[in-house]
Amino acid sequence: MRAALAVVAAAVGIVALFGIVDPPATPYMLAESRRLGAVDYQWVDLEEIAPVMARAVVAAEDANFCLHWGFDMTAIRKAIEEGGRRGASTISQQVVKNLFLWQGRSWPRKALESLLTPLAEALWSKRRMLELYLNLAEFGEGVFGVKAAARRYFGVEPAALGPRQAALLAAMLPDPKGRSVRRPSDFVLRRARSIADGAETIRADGRAACFGK
Repeated sequence: MRAALAVVAAAVGIVALFGIVDPPATPYMLAESRRLGAVDYQWVDLEEIAPVMARAVVAAEDANFCLHWGFDMTAIRKAIEEGGRRGASTISQQVVKNLFLWQGRSWPRKALESLLTPLAEALWSKRRMLELYLNLAEFGEGVFGVKAAARRYFGVEPAALGPRQAALLAAMLPDPKGRSVRRPSDFVLRRARSIADGAETIRADGRAACFGK
């Protein structure tokens, strides 16, 4: 019992810590750095990111981000109905995976993700959750975070990203190694247009209210 309580206390402490401390790296970044020799990762506060960029990733990955507590049950049901051909991971789940766990699909990782996600939702604000997501997401091989991506692909700071640029970056998710911003496929261009429309929709209907963008 004492050992179990110690594990729980450690988990709470670590998750709470990253509610106020910006992570210097993640396990996946370290693995990629060893593989590639180095990665491009530059932290940027949410206040210094164009609001349309925040809305674009929410529209692309988790349109109900402001409405759920870590798991989107509607998306999960749809994924089950379609036989698992579509993903149902929320931004909250992806942040937990990126920050604390390892990549790849396995039942142990999903179990840990399912335990840590509600804890993160309880301890972090939605703004902090999205700030972590935008900084930890991969936007191409060895490119982590929207600051590195904005500079790499468009030569601008994240605050200067326009709607089309934001939509193209968001369209890379969740397959940043298989999609390109510089040479976007027809699929990426169609997805970017859909994301741009979705970003405007969630701004208009209030689904961006929880992160003030």
